[in-house]
Amino acid sequence: MKRQAAEQHGRKGEERAALWLRLRGWTILARRRRTPLGEIDLVARRGRVVAFIEVKWRASAAELDHAIDERRLARVAAAAEAVAHEYAPAGEDVRIDVLLLAPGTFPRHIVNAWQP
Repeated sequence: MKRQAAEQHGRKGEERAALWLRLRGWTILARRRRTPLGEIDLVARRGRVVAFIEVKWRASAAELDHAIDERRLARVAAAAEAVAHEYAPAGEDVRIDVLLLAPGTFPRHIVNAWQP
């Protein structure tokens, strides 16, 4: 039951993240893009930038500081690398972003969060 509730919260977080990005001029290209190497929460484009975005929703702002780690970012980066050619076929700039959300706070967008 706990896993199911977490899944529902995650989906709501992704919906809010997508709305926030669209309001800032991003086009959502994919949601929950599955690859053999993992899942990418959102794929978005703005101009010549394609961002593979990991979304984290937490119950409180204090929990956001520990929501993402290097291992998780590496998995998103590997998944993004596997499908980047589908979303950036013309040599667009590609990056890994993180969007952190919690009730009562503005979303925190970490641009280019993965830099190996």
